[in-house]
Amino acid sequence: MTDETWARIRGLLAGTQPDSIEEGLGLLEAEIDRIGPDEAEALLEIVSPLFYIDTLDHPELVPALDRALSLTARLGDRLIPLLVKRLDAADMKAQWAIAHALGRVGPPAVPPLIKAYESATDTMMHAFILYALGKTRSEEVVRAVPLALEAAASPNIELRDTATRALGKFAESIPPGRLPAELRRRCLERLQENLADEEPSVRAKAVRSMGKLARHGHLTEGERGTLRVICRNLTGEDVSGEWDRAYIVRKEAAEALGWLEPR
Repeated sequence: MTDETWARIRGLLAGTQPDSIEEGLGLLEAEIDRIGPDEAEALLEIVSPLFYIDTLDHPELVPALDRALSLTARLGDRLIPLLVKRLDAADMKAQWAIAHALGRVGPPAVPPLIKAYESATDTMMHAFILYALGKTRSEEVVRAVPLALEAAASPNIELRDTATRALGKFAESIPPGRLPAELRRRCLERLQENLADEEPSVRAKAVRSMGKLARHGHLTEGERGTLRVICRNLTGEDVSGEWDRAYIVRKEAAEALGWLEPR
């Protein structure tokens, strides 16, 4: 890419108007397949300021941010180490955006993310890595299931919440029969334990993830029947007269019931 093109893209992406940013991203997209390894880091430098966009304050920039994440992911292997390193950014908005970009990279991102998780000591770093893995559409995420199982029992609410959600996201990507029996058993046990969590958000994600295990063919008929009983109890549909007092838990249980009708 010529210096003139770099300068024009940089100037357009530094603006605040959606049209200018979209024009800059369009120019970048036209050049992206010709970007060499030495230019990948420079591309990240000019795109990454978009990761700090507060989409609540600027909803008009959501399409631009989404496009920027997809363009970043297209560079794949060339940017994975840089993106993983930037997951440790101080700004949470940027961390969520980078996690999304890594998820869109796909299978090549799984081993580096697992390695980063195993070497990290910060709880929030663990949470963002699990979030990124949950966004990765690849059966390779089965390798991350043990990490999520351990994290789903963490005393830290953010990590426990993210890991409980990740177990369900992994179920979406792992084909039926490819989740080892022992891991499947441990997933069910951990999610059932998290149904008793003191935090409603964790309970809601636990029942959602159990529903995804059912929806994506990871449960036996007997396990589906047990989950139906659990969900009816949570929604108050059974004769016990008990239900979960948190609306978000009842809502997730009601949705899970839709996937649990006898087949």
